[in-house]
Amino acid sequence: MTEAVNTRVDGAVIEITLDRPRANAIDAETSRELGRVFAGFRDDPDLRVAIFTGAGDRFFSAGWDLHAAVDGEEFEADYGEGGFGGFTELPERDKPVICAVNGLAVGGGFEIALAAEFVVAAEHAGFFLPETGLGLIPDAGVVRLPRILPPVVANEVLYAGRQIDAAEALRWGLVNAVAPADQLMTVARGLAGRIVSAAPLAVGAVMAVGRSTGHLSHREAFDLMRSGDLHAYERMLVSEDSDEGPRAFTEKRDPVWKGR
Repeated sequence: MTEAVNTRVDGAVIEITLDRPRANAIDAETSRELGRVFAGFRDDPDLRVAIFTGAGDRFFSAGWDLHAAVDGEEFEADYGEGGFGGFTELPERDKPVICAVNGLAVGGGFEIALAAEFVVAAEHAGFFLPETGLGLIPDAGVVRLPRILPPVVANEVLYAGRQIDAAEALRWGLVNAVAPADQLMTVARGLAGRIVSAAPLAVGAVMAVGRSTGHLSHREAFDLMRSGDLHAYERMLVSEDSDEGPRAFTEKRDPVWKGR
């Protein structure tokens, strides 16, 4: 573990904090370390949800470390198995990530937030992509942002570096919730707790179905779900947990999930 990446485990939730003063920018070494941490989260059966945040109250992350770039680190460097930021391209991840955006999410920092399943933001947080002004493009932003924002708004963010504040991000559906800075982690932990209370195989099945069908028509999506080819979905259907849920409901008690 490097000093730039700190972790805290509370039950089934791991909190991962990026701590690289002054702007929580990410170089290749830090990204690889984040990838190792997120891979450990993916592979640990006792962990269910990750909360990713930045240290301090000014920056969630300024994205790619431009000082490292000036020193010779290439734009297409080896960022580790999880891609830039540790989880954005992590293979076989079937557990959700919550980004708790504690300040500015700039460039790659914004792209990391776009890759999370859930985002909560501090009231003073902001989101923008300055890459075209640096002679680059935000690869993940170009792919993901137009699928969330109206085209003309996405274009202004992508082409012209328009900044979106937390209130506007909530209005456009970029974030789940906005909270005062001193309550941000409380809100993120509350959301994580609600996810942990759900059946783990059902959560994994939701992620698998969503990723596999997002580009399909409704008919194609249902055909794929009924095909038997979605392992996470099939595993959920025949699991002990799928019997436990209805039984606990009829017995008026909390379910005891086994993840099998």
